[in-house]
Amino acid sequence: MGEAAFGDRTLKEGMSGSDVEELQDYLMTKGLFPYPASTGYFGSITEQAVIDFQEKRNLKVDGIAGPQTFHAIQILRRGDIGIHVAKIQSQLKQVGNYAGSVDGIYGSGTESAVKSFQKEEGLKVDGVVGPQTRRELDRQAAPKTAAGKELTVESTAYTADCSGCSGITKMGINLKIYADDAKVIAVDPNVIPLGSIVKVEGYGIAIAADTGSTIKGNKIDVFIKNRDTAMQWGRKNVRITVIE
Repeated sequence: MGEAAFGDRTLKEGMSGSDVEELQDYLMTKGLFPYPASTGYFGSITEQAVIDFQEKRNLKVDGIAGPQTFHAIQILRRGDIGIHVAKIQSQLKQVGNYAGSVDGIYGSGTESAVKSFQKEEGLKVDGVVGPQTRRELDRQAAPKTAAGKELTVESTAYTADCSGCSGITKMGINLKIYADDAKVIAVDPNVIPLGSIVKVEGYGIAIAADTGSTIKGNKIDVFIKNRDTAMQWGRKNVRITVIE
């Protein structure tokens, strides 16, 4: 028996599978999943993230992902961040409505591009990617990702304990609570879209979930829990590969 497709079954605490992993990806897109990786297991962290999303969208609040929650969470709008946004941007670029960077950030440029596409296709013009807009985009262009992209970047390291640091990444990951499990890098989204999974030489498999004022171009900042270890990382060139 194969894995359940996303939305085929109601998800709740204690369940696992690729559909749970996709749910976690969407929760991360909404900035509501504080753990540094999609695990595919529906535990207490996922349940609380679902509750937070349901409260935010005025849905029935029960921590269970049923039809209403599945429908609402797949709707992409301004403020969302991550690989799902990057895929939509790639489609909009292919159909000629988007000239910006495929950065995984649903900002004003992406919203304007969605409105332009909707107007051309005779859809409701609201700048939100709901089922009809997604269906039409999928009909015209296949989503693309940065998977397979390889480059050498200058790397530095950071911790969550600096003065004034919140410990919360651009995508909502809490590095202070989940530091032991975190493999996170800060990137320039114009080079590596936020939400990408990246293999970093000498560091491991990480999620591109943060940005930084000095991280521009071919530069990354790797998260390391211990300050002394982070200092030892120094500044060095590393090879990276975007996995997804």
